[in-house]
Amino acid sequence: MAKEIQWSRFLAPDSNPALGEQMGLVVRLSIPIILAEISSTVMSYVDSAMVGSLGAAATASVGLVASSTWLFSGMGMCMVTGFSIQIAQLIGAGRLRQVQSVMRQAMMVSVGVGLLFAAIAAAVSGKLPVWLGGAPEVCAGSSRYFFIYGCGLPVVLLRQAGGSMLQCSGDMKTPSALNILMCCMNVVFNAFFIFPTRVVTLLGMDLTIFGVGMGVAGAALGTVMSETVTTILMMYFVCLRSPVLKLVKGVPWRLEQNCMMTTVRLAVPIALERVTTSLAQIAGTKIVSPLGTTAVAANSLAVTAEGFCYMPGYGMAAAATTLVGQSMGAERRDQAKRFAWLSVALGVGVMTCTGILMYIAAPWIFSMLTPDAGVRTLGAQVLRIEAFAEPLFAASIVAAGALRGAGDTLVPSVMELGSMWGVRITLAMLLVGPFGLHGVWMAMCTELCVRGLLFLVRMYRGKWLEIRTISAE
Repeated sequence: MAKEIQWSRFLAPDSNPALGEQMGLVVRLSIPIILAEISSTVMSYVDSAMVGSLGAAATASVGLVASSTWLFSGMGMCMVTGFSIQIAQLIGAGRLRQVQSVMRQAMMVSVGVGLLFAAIAAAVSGKLPVWLGGAPEVCAGSSRYFFIYGCGLPVVLLRQAGGSMLQCSGDMKTPSALNILMCCMNVVFNAFFIFPTRVVTLLGMDLTIFGVGMGVAGAALGTVMSETVTTILMMYFVCLRSPVLKLVKGVPWRLEQNCMMTTVRLAVPIALERVTTSLAQIAGTKIVSPLGTTAVAANSLAVTAEGFCYMPGYGMAAAATTLVGQSMGAERRDQAKRFAWLSVALGVGVMTCTGILMYIAAPWIFSMLTPDAGVRTLGAQVLRIEAFAEPLFAASIVAAGALRGAGDTLVPSVMELGSMWGVRITLAMLLVGPFGLHGVWMAMCTELCVRGLLFLVRMYRGKWLEIRTISAE
């Protein structure tokens, strides 16, 4: 165990590491995730710029169904989280045979749920853009995009499961490297599928660049292709290379009642919160849609650009989930509490800096994303509004990761649900009339601050330290 988990000495009953050591551990675990998030954000900028080069209608076609794609992938991630929390705590407790069993069940359920989601997405793809109030010139492209993306959901969920399990086992580098590779492949595949064959001049030479010319649909196909290749590689590392997770003989491939019940107990609150939160985001899209194609495109690109700011928070959250989960499994609640607060403090500090940088660079960021002057101006303005929420947004992101590691999913999900619907959507409906898209983003900024305060109060009260997720042997 000590060879497999480098920080196992932190979990020993008599260990009392210095603050600097703990901080170094959080940073080391966070950096690979942060680098992957940076790569993902940069590549999403490139992706958005590729689609944006086709015009505002193309950008709006993708942006219109973005919240719906997040709903499906987010639901899958909720299910994966239920398995991953168990894996982290079982590793902390040294029960590696049970880790093997949970890993197998996670893969089987991911594929099954992915197939179900794909069927649902395919069934609703034709009507979804109309339900969301899309303009006629946007709906056809949105339908094709959502249909293709939906068909790829089984591999998306399996990739999420593999990456999450590797992270909770302590291997942050492998899933991060594969996610970076996926982003790079996404750009290459998109360039091939979105644009037609064309001639470009490079260093005085004319080069023929082959392409399919599928437009918006090509962006979805490029994403699915990159997801598929990454999933194959992720499963290779999970099943054959991980010292903790790799397949060993004698562990059956079957669903076990205790594991499934625990997964349901952990995942259902997150799933219900994610569904209602995604529905709130869809409702937000419905609020923005009547403002016109320029507003929908600016809103979509601003959400993409915002990813630059919160990527460090998700790196810290992943580290917090792993460290808190393994500490709880090892019955080191004192360590769990220290790792949780240290992760939150680091996340707030880093995201405050990225928020300042995003505020300054907003016009430059949008100049890369779209050639449309109206979209550039409006998008940069609303992005600067949201920058003020980054410190407390960081607190909510990292605290949520720490609480998940302890198995505390119900209360945080209720808090986020209440914040989204009680604050963001209500304020957006009130402010969109007098302020337009600016009002929608003012509502978002306010809600993120409220959410951060709620999560900090939850952590401070400490009831999450009393939760027991895995049963005694």
